[in-house]
Amino acid sequence: MAQSTLWWLLAGAAVGVELATGTFYLLMVAVGLAAAALSAHLGAGFTLQIVVAAMVSAGTVLTWRSYKKAQPSSAPASSNRDVNLDVGETVQVDGWNPDGTSTVKYRGANWSVASASGSPLTAGSHQVVEVVGSRLIVRKL
Repeated sequence: MAQSTLWWLLAGAAVGVELATGTFYLLMVAVGLAAAALSAHLGAGFTLQIVVAAMVSAGTVLTWRSYKKAQPSSAPASSNRDVNLDVGETVQVDGWNPDGTSTVKYRGANWSVASASGSPLTAGSHQVVEVVGSRLIVRKL
């Protein structure tokens, strides 16, 4: 069996394991293995094929890692609009209890609300900034 065939089989196995586990970094390793297969097709020696596989794999993994580090981290699920569609909605608070909570009618049901830290306890329109359990955390608009 040709060396390039072995490299292609290893690259395919890495992709298969990645599909089973969801580890994106294995795709970067598979790119390195495919580069080694291409170098075998071009007639490079086995040592050079290993060096190509290692360098391309390491380069793609490090590039992807630095790209991911540069991306901003997402908000926690309780305050992330992509996860919880209540975040960003508006509710009408008629008055506040002495303990800093209130009850509002929202989506056809009564919800307990609490003020976000630093937000004044005044009646009026408030925006939901977080959902903690069954309590809406709101801030004054």
